[in-house]
Amino acid sequence: MMSDHTVLIVQTGPDQRCPKPNELERLSNLVGKPSENHPLHNSGLLSLDPVQDKTPLYSQLLQAYKWSNKLQYHAGLASGLLNQQSLKRSANQMGVSAKRRPKAQPTTLVLPPQYVDDVISRIDRMFPEMSIHLSRPNGTSAMLLVTLGKVLKVIVVMRSLFIDRTIVKGYNENVYTEDGKLDIWSKSNYQVFQKVTDHATTALLHYQLPQMPDVVVRSFMTWLRSYIKLFQAPCQRCGKFLQDGLPPTWRDFRTLEAFHDTCRQ
Repeated sequence: MMSDHTVLIVQTGPDQRCPKPNELERLSNLVGKPSENHPLHNSGLLSLDPVQDKTPLYSQLLQAYKWSNKLQYHAGLASGLLNQQSLKRSANQMGVSAKRRPKAQPTTLVLPPQYVDDVISRIDRMFPEMSIHLSRPNGTSAMLLVTLGKVLKVIVVMRSLFIDRTIVKGYNENVYTEDGKLDIWSKSNYQVFQKVTDHATTALLHYQLPQMPDVVVRSFMTWLRSYIKLFQAPCQRCGKFLQDGLPPTWRDFRTLEAFHDTCRQ
């Protein structure tokens, strides 16, 4: 016997799970290339670490690199703004010589010792009540012993013509070590001169002009000279000579007026 068989033919299309050729090309173009904006050289191999969640060194390194670039950029902007206002950061009682155009001088951080000696010698002649003794116990770096009348003595440690730190002591205090060198570490035994030392450190941060270091030293010495009347000038705010047993130890950077440490705020 012969029977009829029904044959059912189903037309199937391409597998929907496989993208079309044109779609595959579109998706491949969306894959970004490795960024070359961060020239980290061999450190880029850290990105191949399969345990990024445990040791994310590569991402942290990129973050530090970005912050370093930002810091350098903002430091450049700040330097430009400070240079524009540099002439306003010097003491206003510097005499006629401050109004003259500064002479051309070397622009490097390491200045010739003879040039440093000439600058200190000129400043020494500017203030009769202040004597400056220059010595070089450790090579080319200069150390100054500044004696202001019979009020105080100041040890100034310098790198070339840039003031590094200062120590203020009383006129009758010992400023030398047992081997005869200047004692640049011991503080004064008196609280009043410890206060003046702190204010002198603040003054070093205020008088900053890297292009003209001789102006910085002259401005600082002008400010320091105002302490010639440390125990004679009253406070310009409260009018008292003593407050908590101390005279006015602060001197304004522009006007050089005396204030107690609490009255200046």
